[in-house]
Amino acid sequence: MRIKNPVKFYKELRPEVCDMLAAWPGIGNVGLIVAKYLQDKLGAEEIGELAPFEFFDPIGIMVRDNLIEAPRFPESKFYYWHNTHTDRGLLLFIGEEQPNFKGYELARCVLDAGRKLKAKRVYTTAAAMAKIHHTEKPRVWGAATSRKLIEMLKRYDVVLRGNVQIAGLNGLFLGVAKECGVEGVCLLGEVPSYTTRIPNPKAALAVLEVLVRILDIDIDLSELATLAEESEEEMKKVAAAAMGEYIDRYTKPVWPPEDEEEEEEDEEEEDDEEF
Repeated sequence: MRIKNPVKFYKELRPEVCDMLAAWPGIGNVGLIVAKYLQDKLGAEEIGELAPFEFFDPIGIMVRDNLIEAPRFPESKFYYWHNTHTDRGLLLFIGEEQPNFKGYELARCVLDAGRKLKAKRVYTTAAAMAKIHHTEKPRVWGAATSRKLIEMLKRYDVVLRGNVQIAGLNGLFLGVAKECGVEGVCLLGEVPSYTTRIPNPKAALAVLEVLVRILDIDIDLSELATLAEESEEEMKKVAAAAMGEYIDRYTKPVWPPEDEEEEEEDEEEEDDEEF
């Protein structure tokens, strides 16, 4: 099924100018946690969606109570909120999944939709794998499409690492924005290298603390802070498991296993008998 314009808006919006935050799943799900928290706490209104048929191909189905369900496509939706304090809109795009192909085309499609709503600057957020312990406060790294924006990020104590790679659509989206002459910023929260497979609200909180200052948004972050504290227990378990795997793989005991000790004792007894 081919759709000429895969973006469908439910209502007509004519903002004078807005910022845009786009988010897809990634390491620690930092991007999705940030975007969904903003959407929930700001009460951003759902205004449109991206039809999935051009970009996604389901590879299986669900069976519930022995009944086969219709194929389910991932959701990709747009939300809008107007900041009365700055008189500037905020457009959120939240993609449930990243496509296995046509990532560039999807990014361009989402960006074009944002430009129609007068998005002058786009943001993404992601994870930065770092050699930190899960009990440490994550720092926030930054990257931007222009030197002017880099100077802006310096005012928010963002770490500028020089050369980094931002994988997936959370990075590619900004590359497409630069091609199209749209300002773009990426904020990356540090994530311990051994916790990349679990959600990381602690890194998301660090990113969101910077982002709300840049966007001049007044929002209660206490709920996310609580989730960040609770996640430390799960990270502690992951850290212990990772250390166990490291010990098993890279260390050897200085004493022989019990089975070998028994074999050696049996051999000694046989030698004594022979003697």
